[in-house]
Amino acid sequence: MKAQAIVFQQPQHLSVQSLDLPELADHRVHVQVEYSGISTGTERLLWDGTMPAFPGMGYPLVPGYETVGRVIKVAGDCTLKVGQRVFLPGANCFQGVRNLFGGSASDLVVPQERAIPVPESLGEQAVLLALAATAYHAVAGGGKREVITSPDLIVGHGVMGRLLARLTVAAGAPEPTVWETQAVRMDGAEGYRVVHPDDDPRKDYKAIYDVSGDSNLLDKLILRLAPGGEVVLAGFYKQDLHFAYAPAFMREAQIRTAAEWKRADLLAVTELVNTGRLSLDGLITHHQSPKNALAAYEVAFGDPLCLKMIMDWSANA
Repeated sequence: MKAQAIVFQQPQHLSVQSLDLPELADHRVHVQVEYSGISTGTERLLWDGTMPAFPGMGYPLVPGYETVGRVIKVAGDCTLKVGQRVFLPGANCFQGVRNLFGGSASDLVVPQERAIPVPESLGEQAVLLALAATAYHAVAGGGKREVITSPDLIVGHGVMGRLLARLTVAAGAPEPTVWETQAVRMDGAEGYRVVHPDDDPRKDYKAIYDVSGDSNLLDKLILRLAPGGEVVLAGFYKQDLHFAYAPAFMREAQIRTAAEWKRADLLAVTELVNTGRLSLDGLITHHQSPKNALAAYEVAFGDPLCLKMIMDWSANA
C-alpha cells in the first residue's frame, strides 16, 4: 500500500512523496485521510528548523498531528467499523522518514486506540479537536490539581487563544480579557473582549495564560499579576524563558507549564462540542490542496489573517 505524504526534507524545503504503508496487522486500522491541519506552533518550528531538541526530531520528516479521515479497513478484533470518521493525533507508519508527527498524508495505518471516533456533523472542524484538547488541558491542569484558576487574561487571539476564551466563557467563569497586537486578529470575540496590551492598565490579574509563543514576554506578564497570581505557559517556545527574580518574588508569582493534551482531554472537549457548549465555528479560515503544500505552509505561517489552514485530502478519497 502507498500513501501520498508531505515530507519536510530539510527546513523550509518540502515535497509530496509516495511512501510505503505497512501491512495491516491485528488491532490496526487503515484510515483514508480527508483533512489535516497545519499547526502554527510546533509545526512552524519544524518548518523553520528552530525546534528545540525533541524525541524523534530529524529530517526528512512527515509532520502533522491534526488529522481527520475514515476507516476503510480493519484487522483483527477491532471495535472501530469501516466507514467511521475518526480523529488521529498523528501516526508512525512510514519507513525511511521521521514520523514527527506523521499525520499529513493521504492514508495512515495506526493502532485502533489512536483513532478517536468523531461525529459526522463536525466534518473538517474535527481537526481542531487537538487544539481544543490542548486548551482544555491547560485550563483543567491535566486533572492533577485540585484548584485551577480560570484565565482572566489570555495573551494571543489565534486559534488557541480563542479556544481558551470560549472554554472560559462556557464554564461560566468571569469574562476574560485577551491581548492581541495585530489589528487584523482583534475581531471574532464571543463573550469576551480583545484589546491591545498598551490599552490595558490592569496589574491585578490572577491567572495569565500565554499562548503567544513569545519567550520575551514573561517579565511583562509577571508585572501584570496580582499577589500570588499565576502565569500559565500554554504556548510552545523555541528559546529558553528567563525572568527577573525580584518582581516575581514581590508578587509571590507562580509559573506553570501546560503539557500536551491527553486522551481524556480530547474526549472531554469532544463532549463539549457535541452538546453545543463549545463552538468551533469561525476558526478555519483557509484551505489548500496537498499539491499546493508549499503555498499552504507559507500562508499558514506568514499571513496574520490565516487562523487555521486545512489541507484537503478528500479529492484522493
